[in-house]
Parts: sequence; structure tokens; C-alpha cells
Amino acid sequence: MNEIREKILNELKEKVNEVKNIQEFQVLKSKFLGKKGEISNLMKQISKVEKEKRKEFGAFVNNIKKEAEELLNEAFENLKSKIKEEEEKKNWVDITLPGARRKIGYEHILKQTIREVYEIFSNIGYKIVEGPEIETTWHNFDALNTPEWHPARDMQDTFYIKDNIILRTHTSPVQVRTMLTHEPPLAIISPGRVYRKDEPDATHSPAFNQIEGLYIDKNVTVGHLKATLEKFLTMYFGGSRKVLLRPSYFPFVEPGYEVDVDCMFCGGKGCNVCKGTGWIEILGAGLVHPNVLKNVGYDPEIWQGFAFGTGVERIAMLKHGIADMREFYRNDMRFLGL
Repeated sequence: MNEIREKILNELKEKVNEVKNIQEFQVLKSKFLGKKGEISNLMKQISKVEKEKRKEFGAFVNNIKKEAEELLNEAFENLKSKIKEEEEKKNWVDITLPGARRKIGYEHILKQTIREVYEIFSNIGYKIVEGPEIETTWHNFDALNTPEWHPARDMQDTFYIKDNIILRTHTSPVQVRTMLTHEPPLAIISPGRVYRKDEPDATHSPAFNQIEGLYIDKNVTVGHLKATLEKFLTMYFGGSRKVLLRPSYFPFVEPGYEVDVDCMFCGGKGCNVCKGTGWIEILGAGLVHPNVLKNVGYDPEIWQGFAFGTGVERIAMLKHGIADMREFYRNDMRFLGL
């Protein structure tokens, strides 16, 4: 009987060493301990053994079964440890090594431009004020000396939500709201997105960004306006910028001006960008209309002021030499990395 025991256990030990995964282990276990396994077949031989030797033979088979189970249990634990170790090696990471470098994104050019304008005007005493993009027609038009019958409303045709609720066409309503809640003097910059029903092309968009400025004090003149704009444009574009005021009409200022800056590309000598004139139109401005001051409760006999506004995309295009404003919205990383 010892020969049978040695044969079974030696074979089991040999096979156990060849097992590589759980599936192979289960097959091996079934071969020795399964219903049709080798040890089960020995159990079936008990009835054929002489009666007086059956008890001894049954104990012998049970001992083999017990030893086989111990071998298999030990082998199973070793197999699990081996699989776990291999998995850990596969997923092992040396935490002492430098981490993977992440590509850092860029601040959008329009954000850069707004930040630069913030810094320039903050340095000369202006406060940054923001307001809602959904406005009443009173704040957007009527308070700014543009009643319902005024043709300027057609020039700034916008998106209506209700009869008197619109998406603002400029950031001037922020100026109105500020004057309604603050006593003069005041100096503010109001940036933000505005909306007009324009067809998208190289120089137009139905949604774009605007920055407007407002200064209210006593004895304010066009000279103060021009000096402020020269300071702003010189600091933004660099060099020593000159400003040209061309009379123009805006319902909320009187007098009103189209403001040109000497061409930063040719120094005012004339080139393709400025169309040979030496000047580039940059923004609109003027002295605040007395009716606007009255609408917000300011006495125009005591208080005067100037206002100006420009498109963020407009000045960014000029500074960076961008020909098509749609590039700002296309999310092309090659462009945004400027």
C-alpha cells in the first residue's frame, strides 16, 4: 500500500509544480479529489477488499486524501501569492521617479487683452465694474438718450427675450447702473460680452467682447478724454502713440468722436494696414450727454464726464496682427499659443 501512496503523492507533487494559473489548479484538483479522481477510485475499491482488512484500507485511503488536500491547499496559497506578486510587478510604479509632465494650457488671447486693459486703468485710478448680460431696454437704450423711436436702435439691432428685455448691445448699461447707485466723482472700466445680430465674418460676430470707460467729475473737458486715451493706447500698444479725434455722432455723448491712433505698424507713414493714411480707427468716445446725466440723477450743470468704448477683439487683432476675429473662437491650440 505504501507503493500506491508514494505513487499518488509523488505524481501530485510533480503536477502541482507545473500549475501556472487557477484554471490549471482546478483541473489538477479534480484529477485527484474529484468524483472520478484517483483517490475516489481508491475509495471504490474498499468493497473489493477482504472484510477484515477493509477498515485498515479505508483509513489508508483517508490518510492519502488528507495528505493530498494539504498539498493542494498549500499549493493553492502559493499560487495565489505568485499571481498577486506578478500583478504587483506588472503595475509597479517607482514613486521616487519624477512624475509625468502635464502640458500647461495658455491664457486665451482675449483674456490676456482684458487683463492688460485692467492693469493699465487700475494703475491710473479706475475701478473694474461688471453687470448683467441680459438687460432692460431702459438701461440699454432709453437711459442712454436712445428712445424707442431713435434710429440708433436699428443700428444696434439685438436679440430680444421679451418686449423690454434684451441681450445687451454694449456694456454702457453697466455705466448707467453704476451712476444710479454711486455719487460722483467716479472712474470705472466696464468689460463684458455683448450681442448684436451681425453676420459672422473676419471683422464681425454676433457675440463679442467690449470694454468701456467712464469718468465723471467737475470741469471735465475733451482734453481730459484725449490725454486718457493717449495714455491707454501708449501703454497697450507701446511706443509713443498719437490720438486723432474725428467728429462723429453717438446719441449718448455730445460732442462725439471716432478715435484714431497712429499706425503702430508703420509709425504713421502709411502702409497696407492703415490703407496709406497713417491712422487706424480704434474706438468711439465723447463727453457724456447732459440727458444721460439727468437720467441717472446727476446735475449736468455741476458734473461732466467722458466715455469711450472699444472691442476687445479689435485691439487684440491690431496688437497681434490677426486678420480674422473668428480665430479667437475656433479653439485651435496653435493659434491660442500666441
